[in-house]
Amino acid sequence: MHDHAPTGIRGASNRRLLTISLCLTATVMLVQVVGALLTGSLALLADAAHMFTDSSALVVALIASTVAARPANDRNTYGYQRAEVFGALVNAVILIALMVWIAVEAVQRLLAPSEVEVAGALMLLVAAVGLVANAVSMYLLSAAQRSINVRGAYIEVLGDLIGSALVIAAAAVIWTTGWMPADALASLLIAVMILPRAIGLLREVFSVLGERAPRGTEVAEIRDHILGEDGVVDVHDVHVWQLTRGAPVFTAHVVVSDDLLAGGSAGTGALLSRLQGCLSRHFDVEHSTFQFEPAGHREHEAHV
Repeated sequence: MHDHAPTGIRGASNRRLLTISLCLTATVMLVQVVGALLTGSLALLADAAHMFTDSSALVVALIASTVAARPANDRNTYGYQRAEVFGALVNAVILIALMVWIAVEAVQRLLAPSEVEVAGALMLLVAAVGLVANAVSMYLLSAAQRSINVRGAYIEVLGDLIGSALVIAAAAVIWTTGWMPADALASLLIAVMILPRAIGLLREVFSVLGERAPRGTEVAEIRDHILGEDGVVDVHDVHVWQLTRGAPVFTAHVVVSDDLLAGGSAGTGALLSRLQGCLSRHFDVEHSTFQFEPAGHREHEAHV
């Protein structure tokens, strides 16, 4: 058998690959901001905003890759995984504001062309630098697709590669024909490409903070699986939420038969193992808590 694992820099750890990609993306973002100021290109500014999104996504991925290593404590009993959610919230709000402003500015330039002359040659050069940097980042991150965090960062960089290609196309049109509206059109296309993703990210943040069940998780199906285990009579007070993306938490009260309770800790321990294994295998829930109750306990709770 032959080992086809990546070698050289592509064989580095996920954290190092993410760090290198972050440095590349952040550097090009700054170059594009300066380029937008020098050339007067709105499309370059829009692509810089897209780079900002990618930089934020890479930072979030880095946080996610390290936060699990931080132990929980008496003040943060679940650890620090919610830091990723708050970072995503800030990212989404800033991005939506930037894209709305860019879209409005682009429409104004199309409806009422100003005297702004976009330097097409310099714009093309800066956009080409962004395209190369994104291609390098994709090449590095492609070596670590086994990680869900790296996979998410890879998709973000892929989107920015498309944005850079749009800017290059607009710059080429301006350089060769002098048709300035190409810059505003490219800006609008980038905004249309980014806005739905930013709004989707914001909805996901509100879903996590609102402690809603993760998308794709069917509580009724989980309840049916639990009821299908031997010794389970009923299940109630079922709660499913997530600390952050990919970190669901589950709790439930399970009414068990008298025969199982009579078996002592051996019977309840075996049932607990089966239930937690079921949640892990079928629903990707690694953190589950079950409270076992005898028949009639629920009625007792109602009168307490």
